[in-house]
Amino acid sequence: MPNSMTAFSQARDDTECGEISCELRTVNHRYLEINPRLPEEIRQFEPAIRDLVAKRIKRGRVDCTMRLQPQFTHSQDLAVNSALVEAVLSLAAEVRQQGGDVEPIRVVDILRWPGVIEPPQIDSEQLQAAVIDVVSNALQDVVDTRKREGVRLVDLVLQRVSASRALVNRVKEMLPGISQTFRQRLQERLSEVREQLDPNRVEQEIVLFLQKIDVAEELDRLDIHLDEIQSVLSTEQPIGRRLDFLMQELHREANTLGAKSVDTATTQASVELKVLIEQMREQVQNIE
Repeated sequence: MPNSMTAFSQARDDTECGEISCELRTVNHRYLEINPRLPEEIRQFEPAIRDLVAKRIKRGRVDCTMRLQPQFTHSQDLAVNSALVEAVLSLAAEVRQQGGDVEPIRVVDILRWPGVIEPPQIDSEQLQAAVIDVVSNALQDVVDTRKREGVRLVDLVLQRVSASRALVNRVKEMLPGISQTFRQRLQERLSEVREQLDPNRVEQEIVLFLQKIDVAEELDRLDIHLDEIQSVLSTEQPIGRRLDFLMQELHREANTLGAKSVDTATTQASVELKVLIEQMREQVQNIE
């Protein structure tokens, strides 16, 4: 069953490396586009994250936002960057000399300085395993959501396919009557001058004109495209781009049907078909 390209999920876990969270958001896109937003500690695992996502999602824009919040359980877990502290104190002393009456820097101010407190070293392999586990959980939720949404999208498209097929069949049933009515109308208009014209020539012109307005081929192609849509919707592989193409073909045939129309019923059917095709196209935009 085809998948939707729209989904959202979150996952988090308290690990020995700290609290790791992952937020995945997917939207429709012509191709697969993965956009990781990772903290510095996790950035080294970006290729592994990309590979993991690409194995489960084939089309759509995927925004992956991750956060790492280290958790310190002992004072020994913390260390001070002595070189940076000396540099901050030296700068503070220089400012006091230049500024005159300046309040002395406090210890807490130094500790708040970015990089002064160094977190403990985290085992890279352990952190990678934890990150991949959290991403996998979020990814599974996204995949499940895309599947559920895909089922609803397929139902909506199939409803429009059924309605379109009913319109095509209705026009097919009307065609013989439309041709006969149009032939009679032409003959009536030519009746006043028929004696001045070659009967065979008149009949040839009527036949040629009826051929020009014949929409049987367009109706047959519409049926073929609708059959193909139903067939494609039953497959398990990504089908969004194939459906995009079929929507274009349907719209082309519906346009030709309207252009050749010499009857209000056929014209109305063409308009209704275009509406249904546009509704399908909007849903297809979200199918993987």
